[in-house]
Amino acid sequence: MKVYDNHHIKNIVLLGGAKSGKTTLAETMLFEAGIINRRGTVESKNTVSDFHEIEHERGNSVYATTLHTEWRGYKINIIDTPGLDDFMGEIVSSVRVADTCVLVLNAQHGVEVGSELIWNYIDQFQKPTILAINQLDHPKANFEQSVESAKQSFGDAVAIMQYPVTQGEGFNAIIDLLKMTMYKFPTEGGKPEKLPIPDSEKAKAEELHNELVEKAAVNDDSLMELYFEKGNLDEDELRQGLKIGMQKHEVFPVFCLSAKQNMGSGRMMGFIDNVAPGACDMDPEPTVAGKEIDCDPSKPTSLFVFKTLIEPYLGKVSFFKVMSGEVTTGMDLYNPQSQSTERMNQLYIMDGSQRHPVDKLVAGDIGATVKLKDTQTNHTLRDANASMEYPKMEFPEPRVRTAVVADSKNDEEKIGEAIRELHAEDPTLNIEFSRELKQLILTAQGELHLAVTKWRLEHVYGVKIHFEEPRIAYRETIQKAATTSYRHKKQSGGAGQFGEVHMAIMPYTEGMEDPEGYNIRNKEVIDLDWGGKLVFYNCIVGGVIDARFMPSILKGVMEKIEEGPVTGSYARDICVLVFDGKMHAVDSNDISFKIAGMQAFKQAFMQADPKILEPINNLEVLVPEEMMGDVMTELQTRRSLVVGIDTKNQYQVIRSKIPLAEMTNFSSALKSLTQGRASFSTSFAEYSPVPFDIQKQLIANSELVTA
Repeated sequence: MKVYDNHHIKNIVLLGGAKSGKTTLAETMLFEAGIINRRGTVESKNTVSDFHEIEHERGNSVYATTLHTEWRGYKINIIDTPGLDDFMGEIVSSVRVADTCVLVLNAQHGVEVGSELIWNYIDQFQKPTILAINQLDHPKANFEQSVESAKQSFGDAVAIMQYPVTQGEGFNAIIDLLKMTMYKFPTEGGKPEKLPIPDSEKAKAEELHNELVEKAAVNDDSLMELYFEKGNLDEDELRQGLKIGMQKHEVFPVFCLSAKQNMGSGRMMGFIDNVAPGACDMDPEPTVAGKEIDCDPSKPTSLFVFKTLIEPYLGKVSFFKVMSGEVTTGMDLYNPQSQSTERMNQLYIMDGSQRHPVDKLVAGDIGATVKLKDTQTNHTLRDANASMEYPKMEFPEPRVRTAVVADSKNDEEKIGEAIRELHAEDPTLNIEFSRELKQLILTAQGELHLAVTKWRLEHVYGVKIHFEEPRIAYRETIQKAATTSYRHKKQSGGAGQFGEVHMAIMPYTEGMEDPEGYNIRNKEVIDLDWGGKLVFYNCIVGGVIDARFMPSILKGVMEKIEEGPVTGSYARDICVLVFDGKMHAVDSNDISFKIAGMQAFKQAFMQADPKILEPINNLEVLVPEEMMGDVMTELQTRRSLVVGIDTKNQYQVIRSKIPLAEMTNFSSALKSLTQGRASFSTSFAEYSPVPFDIQKQLIANSELVTA
């Protein structure tokens, strides 16, 4: 396979909401370039991009897939991404290594919630962006509305490059404002006929062309001078201005497409070749140390691993972008994160499931290798004598959680290992055994994300599992002071056990003064791992309890704090004062005072008006205005407290606080209510007291368990 230099490599990523037509567009681009001789379809399950069994089963992209075309002397690497926000991790990693983003908008809906979420990452990375309005052949297509929604969402940088002469079922012609030509497509699509702009469209075309010229000229002083001098810019000058504007993230050209009918993709590919910034046009890559690395093949070799995939028969496949230098087969590269050396035994260009072996890849190119031992997503590989390390990508926080249970006890150990492998593949998927909840907790981006994970565990790893509702990590505390004593006495022949502890407890608040009325000899402040504090006071006077037994009393208190007296949840924010007691010269020992301390604390806790706290999350929902009422009703049924409503373009942003216990199945409920047109994010906010009726129920449930 031909090796392209860094000046002839373009890396694009196809982004957009579900059903916007990204996979169909990728297929059409490969066909246009002659890489494939027949276009597959999503419905027929034969596209190059969506090749995984799970994608065929669900009819949606689940993975970001790398492809490539060779077009008019350029190599265009294409990454086709999922459209569902359940798979946002795939989108983040793809945007990270792209030179130009192609944001595909469905002409029926324009900018959707999914588009807004994706844009946040495009904007974060400041990537050059093309807006591709697709499905202009659909009966409900509305180009003008789509453009207007883009301007509302992305600002005045939206620049109309093309517009359709007709749209809907009769769509077959576009006016190109860069070339000031009409492209008319044959019925079967493909190569268009170049025609003069019809008289009926000349005034509109001239007006939009002038707007385009102004947007191009404003990005460069010399072009602005030319514009003022001539009153116009020629095609080459216009290209230059658009390229500069795209590099500055200040011009977003709009293209017209029907990927399904193969209309318009060739012209967009030509623009990508001629105008869109390539690998060598991008700003130097910053390193962790604050240095900048140019995309230069003469520099020391460095790679950034942006994606990992575990294939059943191939093992681990690592996808990377060559950031500098050249990588060749057999090359040894150093991993600063794992502090190990990896040999690049094989190099590939990937087209879906197809692997094309290559001997060399240069700066700016995207490739893959297999069976790296200690290298994961977000890792840097570099020449041993170099020093660069690239910043890690930040992935979105999890939004849903579930408990994972193996159908067979023999598979319990396999689950953790398998999901850790899946985490290496998808960093937005996490698993952890909660000692507190005594459950294996899996967190993900949504119910579909969980469903795909379950499918992979069963079909790839052979582990049968089911999901259970995860328990809630409640917290216990007290609302008033209480005093008690407990005597532990056990006689069993010979030396027995004896310990008596007198204890007072009271609520702890940050910055409070030490309690009055006690002779405080020692104070120990313990920051609890689960939040809050325990303050332990030794107030013993006269040696009624030896100082050597105080750690045992504290140990007993801590054991009960780790399994709260009311529901078994962690307790927090409590002051404990040991002020009196008794011991026996022979029978007193550490275990006696540990038990006495534990039981005294338990008794005092139950007398101190115990209160159960529940975790509260911040919840932000992005929803179309016409669906806001249904979403608000749903939130109210989940004990949610709305704290604010903002407008973001054509969407409403509902901000609320919601108990974690009420988040069960919220993702699927929201999708159902809004036909998938809303999205949400969530983060931990605080612990707050549960309502009285719920506390009563929790205590009753706990008593049933312990009975």
